[in-house]
Amino acid sequence: MKNNVFEMIRELLGESGADGYEVTELVETGWEFYFIRHKLDQNRAKEVTSINIKVFKKSDDGNFLGSAAADVPPTASKEELKKLIDNLVYQAGLVKNPYYELNGLKEAGVTAGDDPRQGVLTEVDIEKMAEDFIETLSAIPETETEDLNSYEIFVSKIQKHFINSNGIDQRSTYPSAMIEVVTNARRDSKEIELYNLYHRGTCDREALTRDIVETLTMGKDRLSAVSTPHLKEAPLILSTRDAAWAFDFFFSRMNAAFKYRGFTDWEIGKEIADDVKGDKITLTAVPVLPNSSRNYPFDEEGAKIKEKVLIRENTPENYWGGRQFSQYIGLEDSSLVYNYIFDGGSKSAEELRTGPYIEVVEFSGFDCDSLTGDIAGEIRLAYYHDGEKITPVSGGSVSGNMKELLKEMYLSKESRQYDNVVIPSVLRLEHATIAGIE
Repeated sequence: MKNNVFEMIRELLGESGADGYEVTELVETGWEFYFIRHKLDQNRAKEVTSINIKVFKKSDDGNFLGSAAADVPPTASKEELKKLIDNLVYQAGLVKNPYYELNGLKEAGVTAGDDPRQGVLTEVDIEKMAEDFIETLSAIPETETEDLNSYEIFVSKIQKHFINSNGIDQRSTYPSAMIEVVTNARRDSKEIELYNLYHRGTCDREALTRDIVETLTMGKDRLSAVSTPHLKEAPLILSTRDAAWAFDFFFSRMNAAFKYRGFTDWEIGKEIADDVKGDKITLTAVPVLPNSSRNYPFDEEGAKIKEKVLIRENTPENYWGGRQFSQYIGLEDSSLVYNYIFDGGSKSAEELRTGPYIEVVEFSGFDCDSLTGDIAGEIRLAYYHDGEKITPVSGGSVSGNMKELLKEMYLSKESRQYDNVVIPSVLRLEHATIAGIE
C-alpha cells in the first residue's frame, strides 16, 4: 500500500464513526509460463495490489456488532475512499450479530512493552521457484503412449500488510505456486486427456514428479478399464488427493463456527464414536509445513497461529476458528487454521492392500459432507482386487457415511502431503457401498 494511500485510509477510518476496522493489503509479484508439450509458448510477469477494508459498527445498546467489507482500488482518490467507507459504516450498522471483540495485541502475540509492529519476512526467490518447477516438469519420464500435452506454471511472492483498530500492524511475505498439467495417454485408436491442478508453496521435485507420473499411469489404465462390478458393500481404499476430502470431515467439525451453529455435536473430552474397531484420529494444527502454499504466521484477522492438537485418539481437545465464533463459544486463545497433520495408523500401506477391496484413484467428483458425513463420488478409475488379481475398472459410484465408516477405518503408517495437509497415504474404509454398472 502506497504510504499516502495507507495513511489516507487510516485517517478516513478514524473519522468515519466506525467502531473498529481491519485493513489488508496484498502485493503479488509473479511470473507465469505457458508450455505446449515442452516448448514455451508464452510467459509474462505481473504485479497486482489488492486492498480490502472491513469496518465494524456497534448497536446503540452495545449488544450487537455488525460488519461490512469491500475491496478498494489502490488508485482510489480520497473522495472515493470516503464515500466507500461511509457506505460500509452504514451497511455494518444494519447487521445485528452478538457483540464480540476484535483481536488485539495479546492475540497477535505482542507482549507489554514490545513494538506492536510485527514482521515475519520470508525470502522468496521467484526466479528459483520458477526454475525448479520448469526443470521438474521437463524431466517427467514419458513414453511413446503417455506424455505431457501442456502445462502452465504460476509462481508468486505475496507481501501482506494487515492492521486493525486495536493496534495490530503486521507484515509477512510468503511464496505461492499453482501448476496446471494436461496429460495424454493413447492406445490403438483411443486417446484420453487428464487435467490436474497442483497448489504448492515452493517446489518439492520428488513429490510433484510422483504425482504427475501417477496421473500418466492412470491415463494408461483408464484405456484398458472394464465396467465396475456391483459389489454392494466392500472395503474402499482411497490413496490420492480425494482422501484429503474424507479427512476434512474431522477438521471441519472442530470449527468454532460449526460448534456455535449446532452443526457438530462433538464435545471436548468426549470420544467422537463408540465401539471403534479400527484406527483412531489424531489431528494437529500447525503454522508451517514444508512447501505449503499457506504458511502464514498470522491468520487473516491478526491472530498468531500456534501449533495445537485438535483431536487426540478420537477425542476432541481444541476447537479452531475466527475471532467472532471463537468468542461465542468461550475460546480466548484461538485462530484460523491453514496447515494440519493427521497422524498415521497401525498398518503399512502394503498391509492395507490385502484381501478383496476396491481402490478408487480418480473420481469425476468426490464429496464428503461435513454436516451429515455423507460421502459420494462417481468412479472414473479404480483398481478392483478380488483377492487374487487386480483389474482396472471404471463407472459406478461410491457412497457411505463417515460417522459410521470411522468405526472401522484403517490408516497407513506412511504419510503423504497434499499442499497444506499431511494425511496417511492410504485410507481404508471397511463398509462402503459400491454401486457398479456391470
